[in-house]
Amino acid sequence: MTPSTSETSAPPAWLDRFIAEAPRMTVPSWLRPPADARPAAVLVLFGEGPDGPDLLLTQRAATLRKHAGQPAFPGGRIDPGDDGPVGAALREAHEETGLNPSGCDVLATLPELYLSRSNHRVTPVAAWWREPSDVSPGHPGEVAAVARVPIGELTDPANRLNVRHPSGFAGPAFRVRGMLVWGFTAMLLTELLKVGGWDRPWDAGRVEDLPPDVLALAARG
Repeated sequence: MTPSTSETSAPPAWLDRFIAEAPRMTVPSWLRPPADARPAAVLVLFGEGPDGPDLLLTQRAATLRKHAGQPAFPGGRIDPGDDGPVGAALREAHEETGLNPSGCDVLATLPELYLSRSNHRVTPVAAWWREPSDVSPGHPGEVAAVARVPIGELTDPANRLNVRHPSGFAGPAFRVRGMLVWGFTAMLLTELLKVGGWDRPWDAGRVEDLPPDVLALAARG
């Protein structure tokens, strides 16, 4: 799957800062991957939906062994036949959501991040959804839901919080579209909002324990 290029439909102006700054995104020390981690990629797909600028997220099936039930960006391991991170991100997004990769224009590849739970070094591939296509869950054993989440909902202070694991670790989270987005995806979202200049002040002192059902699914891995 290769991206399409368009000479007549440039990304909108609200993406200008993100495009300029994304390749230089600062990676926090705890997200820097070791050299022996396995390569993977995710698709950070920006679009303009009925509720304004948005991002495409999936919710992983509760039956999966790793990251069960968690909201995530479409993506997965880079296969030998992929054209690097870009090819892998577009292929996985097509398989997971049914989107047409020819309607996606790649904007940038971001610095690698470490997904310690599965020992992957993940390259976020940012793209503009120039020609949106219908999306829905792909294989039911892998994807439970697909959602276009408005950036305005992600930046709404009422939807932001920190969640605390029983280990004591606390990290960012978002409550959007009936999903609790936490862990790696929430950390990446937090950085993306900063890079794009969309971040708004919110109460970082709002800390809640991870719900028991979320913990039960996370424990499977």
